Amino acid sequence: MASASPRRRQLLEWAEIDFEVRVQDTEESWPAGLPLEQIPIHIARNKGLAVKDQVGPGRIILAADTVVVLGEEIIGKPRDRDDAVGILSRLSGHCHQVITGVVLRKGEQEIAFADTTDVSFHELTREQIEGYVDKYKPYDKAGAYAIQEWIGVIGIQSIKGDFYNVMGLPVSRVARALMKLFTA
Repeated sequence: MASASPRRRQLLEWAEIDFEVRVQDTEESWPAGLPLEQIPIHIARNKGLAVKDQVGPGRIILAADTVVVLGEEIIGKPRDRDDAVGILSRLSGHCHQVITGVVLRKGEQEIAFADTTDVSFHELTREQIEGYVDKYKPYDKAGAYAIQEWIGVIGIQSIKGDFYNVMGLPVSRVARALMKLFTA
């Protein structure tokens, strides 16, 4: 797996999928004009290609990237506390999309897809948002939150789509794609 995400690691462990973590720093940028659902795929592809030389032949590389989208704006990881509070204040009372791009590569074979989940937040008070940020410090999370933490239990009104996609990996879809590569 070409990701250091502890949430992705946990999800793969829950699915009982054997993996090793191989990470190489990559820039999380994309070409101008790329459609929103293609952006996390582009970033994931670059993560996978960055570790290609570290993985033996015939091994499968799994790379993923998750973005949060409010309207047409991509919301990344917060820079600091004020940014996290600002992001969550903008998400409060609104619906946003969580898009995870996944790229699986075995040699020259590639399976790439994006999975989208709609997430609606209740209105949150400033005190609730600041309390969450101060306690959970969501600085390594796109959108400044983790659905499996307090804010997901209290702040999420509804989700439409894969819950685990919001955690960072649409595991059941990944497992089915891995089966295709194993049989190929």
